[in-house]
Amino acid sequence: MNESAIPSAYTELSRAWRDAALAVLAMAGAAAGSQAVAHGPAAGVLGAVLALALARSHLVTERRGWLEALVLLPVISLASFGVGALLLHAPWLGAAAFVAVGSLPAWARRFGATGQRLGRLLTLPLVTILIVPGLPQRPAWGLPPAFAVVAPAVIALLALACVVLAQGLGQALGWLRPLAPDASTPATPASPAAPATPGTLRPSAPVRLAAQMAASLAAAFAVGLLVFPDHWRWLVLSALLVNTGSIGQFDVVRRGVLRVLGAAGGTVLAMAVAGRAGGDVAAVGGLVLACVFAGLVLRVFGYGWWVLCVTLALALLQTLEPAAEPLLLWRRLLEIAVGAAIATAAASLVWPIPSADILRRRIAGALAAMSEALDPAAAERRPQAVVGTTALVRQMRPVFRAQGVAHRLAGRREAPQAALWIDALLACEAPVLALVERGEAPGTVRKAIGAARQAMREPPRIGPALAVLREALEAAGRHRDDVSAD
Repeated sequence: MNESAIPSAYTELSRAWRDAALAVLAMAGAAAGSQAVAHGPAAGVLGAVLALALARSHLVTERRGWLEALVLLPVISLASFGVGALLLHAPWLGAAAFVAVGSLPAWARRFGATGQRLGRLLTLPLVTILIVPGLPQRPAWGLPPAFAVVAPAVIALLALACVVLAQGLGQALGWLRPLAPDASTPATPASPAAPATPGTLRPSAPVRLAAQMAASLAAAFAVGLLVFPDHWRWLVLSALLVNTGSIGQFDVVRRGVLRVLGAAGGTVLAMAVAGRAGGDVAAVGGLVLACVFAGLVLRVFGYGWWVLCVTLALALLQTLEPAAEPLLLWRRLLEIAVGAAIATAAASLVWPIPSADILRRRIAGALAAMSEALDPAAAERRPQAVVGTTALVRQMRPVFRAQGVAHRLAGRREAPQAALWIDALLACEAPVLALVERGEAPGTVRKAIGAARQAMREPPRIGPALAVLREALEAAGRHRDDVSAD
């Protein structure tokens, strides 16, 4: 790690543990408060998961997000209650409903950042159904049994309140920025949805992702209910999580491998820790919160650490169920591996989306933002657009690092070209921002950006074009230094 990267890594890690502390605080408050709404561990888990969803989606950091959360959270929670009840009493009908609802978040990507946030809110209650099967059935405070129907909606609003309070504390401590007036200028824009190719019958990327998720979940339910009728939930959960938020075909493979490795490590650790918890709800809850905190912080170093910590948390929650013997835990590991394999097969066979194609689209978006920021005729320069679009490219670096490892294991010495594209583009970010800050727009740089944008249509030209852009930016920087010295 070079000297310039050390402060950046420290800043990122510092921000991660602060965000993790606020998220876990909100989860703890929601879990505890949910017990005042309905008895049983399912109520606490539902509240904690919804609080985590809100904290990570940043839905309530904008004023418009308040209205979205207030309206949609109770509806989503009630819908999850209905799907969970179907899975308990009519498994095949519940499976069909789960597949239909579970594929909606992928389709919602076509609506940009808002669609992704709302899709995440829809996914995590479904995860809760698979973790703890029974949603709240025994209302607290002597309320009538009919209150169990609306209890999930009350718990959702309670989770929202806990997140708002935790983020208010973060703002008071200076950990978070003040509440944004609207959602018009996100810090990191969502990746634009890819339209269907003209003249073909292939649907757009969000539709293909939704089809892959539906096929994965349908196959997982079929295998689970027929082969593992008593313990099918982890198989479906694995298929759901491996596909959720994936960035193309190879990313699903990478996430599937990490899911299995994390599940193996989490299972071993759960067997060592579960005995100490003794099935005590409070002890297990404390350990789960600690695992989530560690996962949120360690995610800075890679997705695999998050997988390990979350898998351990889920395994600990499963110890609250009766008869969680070691043999059963290892059987669940087999189910996780089968679910990951099903998700990988769906991503490879159902309208596959190559990760390199997504990367090319994101690089094109970053180059377009650089071109606009350096346009002398532009009324307003937008360096934040450059930062946001390059962040989307940086997000794909772990995918192609994993591809490089796969290449080396296969005996190939050369690095994947896509990984070199990422390094070349990210090396251009700081020089471009420096030009924007100084109000300069060298013609050679703008010409190189235009050539790189045209090269996006032909993959063999992308690497050389980005190298030319990088050289043009370095030459502009040397020229500036020479002029300053004179």
